[in-house]
Amino acid sequence: MTTRQAGRDLDTSRAHSARMYDYFLGGKDHFEVDKEAALLAAKAHPGLRVTARENRAFMHRATRVLAQEHGIRQWLDIGTGIPTEPNLHQVAQSVAGDARVVYADNDPLVLKYAERLMRSTTQGRTAYIEADVTDPDALMSAVEDSEVLDFDQPIALTLNALMHFVTDPHDPYAIVRRLLDPLPAGSALAMNHCTPDFDPETWNNVAEAYTNSGTPVQFRSHSDVRRFFDGLDLIEPGICCCHRWRGDGGEEIPDAEISLLAGVGIKR
Repeated sequence: MTTRQAGRDLDTSRAHSARMYDYFLGGKDHFEVDKEAALLAAKAHPGLRVTARENRAFMHRATRVLAQEHGIRQWLDIGTGIPTEPNLHQVAQSVAGDARVVYADNDPLVLKYAERLMRSTTQGRTAYIEADVTDPDALMSAVEDSEVLDFDQPIALTLNALMHFVTDPHDPYAIVRRLLDPLPAGSALAMNHCTPDFDPETWNNVAEAYTNSGTPVQFRSHSDVRRFFDGLDLIEPGICCCHRWRGDGGEEIPDAEISLLAGVGIKR
């Protein structure tokens, strides 16, 4: 594993989305400020733990589908969060031992645990870079500097539960285009994104709780999420609530409880 460090200190004065997510997954790598913010959000919608679980399950399924059905062997995972096994590279390398993954996040705590937990197969490679998705030029420069991914071969860009933290003033659609532009044909975008469509009142309250805790969010409609995939060929079943994307049809969960739209598109 290789690592690029930015040398920032931990900021424990305000909640961070990656550490709140860790709390929802039942992890221990968060601070009191993150727990308090997560509890406020969960007060607005107690099902956020289910949302976090299904977000993770979608990542597993999408990774396997891209590796098994589309021959993808490289991933750029932005907003990876605090490592929770199995991590994306473990899922990918269970299908293809030579898979390569670059992780990116902007929390020094994620960096701390990335160094300990990310272990590649001998055939594959992993790397972690500390970078902010709202500065895509710097992020992609750091990815290229890591020399892990071959930009002549397809790369899957994964943006799971990330882009709703990028509000309109940052121009999220331009960011995704910038991230996709250097990727060759056959590459993929796999992402999910919170939506208020199924239960506007509840999810607007969740957005307010996050924003008031210092973590601005902007949940988007189905048509707005679809815009991220402009120019890509969506694979079946298109954009749907994430537990229905290639799910096993097991436990029936109302869409309104999860409210996380998911899709995978292939670049022409």
